[in-house]
Amino acid sequence: MTKETKKSETKLLKNTEAKKLGKSTTKSLKSAATKKLGVSKTRAKKIKHSYPVKDAENALLLKLKDGDVVIEMFPEDAPNHVARIKELVRAGFYNGLKFHRVIDGFMAQTGCPYGTGTGGSGKKLKAEFNRNHHARGTVSMARSMLPDSADSQFFICFNDCDWLDGQYTVWGQVTSGMEHVDAIKRGDGPNGAVSNPDEIISLTVIADLDK
Repeated sequence: MTKETKKSETKLLKNTEAKKLGKSTTKSLKSAATKKLGVSKTRAKKIKHSYPVKDAENALLLKLKDGDVVIEMFPEDAPNHVARIKELVRAGFYNGLKFHRVIDGFMAQTGCPYGTGTGGSGKKLKAEFNRNHHARGTVSMARSMLPDSADSQFFICFNDCDWLDGQYTVWGQVTSGMEHVDAIKRGDGPNGAVSNPDEIISLTVIADLDK
């Protein structure tokens, strides 16, 4: 990518993408529509001990088609968001959901039960903007133009996105497996829409793996 192209792309993201990260109508998802995916106890213990984290209760194992990703959460900076994410994870909400919006050099977004970016779990969260920087591997909540409109959709940054700082709630950081996030299929449609998108195979609280 040339310097001029990169400059143009960054300008485009600052002007348009940063304000369109959520666009969710937060339609409720019926409990019957959630997917639950289990693993054997032997496999779970092996996975758990393969990924040492600071706090297993506040760390997630994200399984993607290319491998496992560990996300360590920030309950001290975004307590309500972390609590809600864990609640949804433990309900199996994210299993099978699509990365419906993926922009190369920017971020991969997921968490819509319809795979379109138009839905959520039905519970909006009050913003918990904090001082954490949107760096490579940062996990942050998507929202509409309204600050307190985040629900279940979140995104993972491919690169530094400092223009998002203080405008979106950062609640976690990828600490292992970022190369698998990099392999998520990019979008080629309007606003980063992905045709035949990659999916979350499963998302699990690491403390739960050997239960």
